[in-house]
Amino acid sequence: MLSLEDALSRIHAALDPLPSEALPVAASAGRILSAPLHAKVDLPAFDNSAMDGYAVRSADVATASTGQPAQLRVIGEVPAGRAFSGELCEGQGIRIFTGSPLPHGADAVVMQEDTRRDGDTVTILEPARPFEHVRLRGEDVRCGQQIGEPGTVVSPGMLNLFAAAGVAELSVSRRPRVALLATGDELCEANASLAPGQIFESNRGMLAELVRRAGGDAEIMPLVADTLEATRDALGKAFKEFDAVITSGGVSVGDHDHVKGAFESLGGSLDFWKVAIKPGKPFVFGRVNNGYLFGLPGNPVSAFVTFLLLVRPALLHWQGARDRSLPIQSVTLGESLANRGDRRHFMRVRVGDDGVARSAGVQGSHMLHSLAVANALVDVPPGAELAAGSRTAALRFDF
Repeated sequence: MLSLEDALSRIHAALDPLPSEALPVAASAGRILSAPLHAKVDLPAFDNSAMDGYAVRSADVATASTGQPAQLRVIGEVPAGRAFSGELCEGQGIRIFTGSPLPHGADAVVMQEDTRRDGDTVTILEPARPFEHVRLRGEDVRCGQQIGEPGTVVSPGMLNLFAAAGVAELSVSRRPRVALLATGDELCEANASLAPGQIFESNRGMLAELVRRAGGDAEIMPLVADTLEATRDALGKAFKEFDAVITSGGVSVGDHDHVKGAFESLGGSLDFWKVAIKPGKPFVFGRVNNGYLFGLPGNPVSAFVTFLLLVRPALLHWQGARDRSLPIQSVTLGESLANRGDRRHFMRVRVGDDGVARSAGVQGSHMLHSLAVANALVDVPPGAELAAGSRTAALRFDF
């Protein structure tokens, strides 16, 4: 039985990098950069005003005050998107607006609140230092500067930066295409009538959303009967169309658990199928040709936790992401959390706005309500008890 760290290491070592594709900047949010990006222009592109007011020579207004104002002759104005063709000389000022290019000869801007206008004369009531209220060319980004690093997830703020820097297209990793299979004769689609002993299948929809949040494209496949033939046929069809298959159920040691056998009958090679964590000890990882199998337990909580701990980082690693870990928050325990078992127990908790974490409810792997209200996991070591009031790390998954 592998440790979580060893299992992750083996999965990551087995994954071949996904190919890249070119996308327009506007369509790249949430994608992972596969090549560096460089600015095509300076930001700002030119010296410009940070305020509405008057462009001046700072020497002309260095001693201006309410008691001894300076008066300047207004020789024009510069709306945003235009440039002043002349040059500002001693004793002159130019009406200017936020974002307008700074005229030649000017080295400062006086806010309009510190002025009084009368015809072609502006009275300056406050002094101005050199480059006060001026945004200098390239002070944010220089032309040719790297503004995007491979492995970075493109955020909305990056979209703004890339577009302003003149980048029209970028290179990102292709999304992994993932098929979702659920096995079990007891499973029933939501729009069907339940027979005795049947339950509604719920894992595929949950996993599809988790795949999407990890950057993948997921497709929900039909339910699979608990036979070797049906499981083999479903896996074979899925591996012809998708980069990876995530199964739910059928990975334990029961008479009706056929995922491992069906996968091997297709020529697949199993890397491992047990991880020393709770919930989720039975977890299958293997490869067939260019496709990968992630076999999750059928219990909903086990499927959820193993996805977060093993599949999510694998999907991100596959796309070249640098940051693959769940967000970590330091929390105070509002109650004790005890692990009486011999495996690390990733317990579901609810972290409040006050930073206090409390158990989300009964920790059984079939308890859906506690899964629904939880927003984090706390890793409790084997045979340990984390005392109420102590500080610990919580792995947030409400991203």
